[in-house]
Amino acid sequence: MFGSRGNQAADAAASLYAALVGQARAPVFYGPLRVPDSIDGRFDLLVLHAYLVLAALNPAGKPGKEVGTKLVNTIFAGFEDALRDLGVGDMGMSRRIRAMADAFYGRLAAYEESGADIPTLTTTLVRNLYRGDETCRAEAGAVAAYVVASREASRDLASGPGASTLLSGRAVFGPLPQL
Repeated sequence: MFGSRGNQAADAAASLYAALVGQARAPVFYGPLRVPDSIDGRFDLLVLHAYLVLAALNPAGKPGKEVGTKLVNTIFAGFEDALRDLGVGDMGMSRRIRAMADAFYGRLAAYEESGADIPTLTTTLVRNLYRGDETCRAEAGAVAAYVVASREASRDLASGPGASTLLSGRAVFGPLPQL
């Protein structure tokens, strides 16, 4: 029914998805920050930004969980669309989606485990975002500082007066990283 909570959560999830995809496609990541402009690099940046949004939704209780669940469903629908665009047929789809899910949830757990400790998060980003390329440690450090700042910028959006902002579909990432 129009205006129902489920529709509001789905609309918020669609807006949050558009915001995190837009942020993950910012040219600064692929230029000065040297994230590989590849399927893997784009996947990892999308997951990193999904982590930021999902972490911000966590403290919002049941409404945050509902939007977060719909957001994850929207993300995986996007993954499926991307795989189909790449020519993956029905026969290989479930295997590839399963592998993407394992990578997605593994990275979410790694980012959560790293917390706000920039050196630890830098190491995690070198391993995931830069696929182990130690020559990108400075860039990973800049991205780690951005992640910590983004988490701080969105922390108040999940509870208190800012909750309606996040739950209505507006993500706040803070300024883009710079070297």
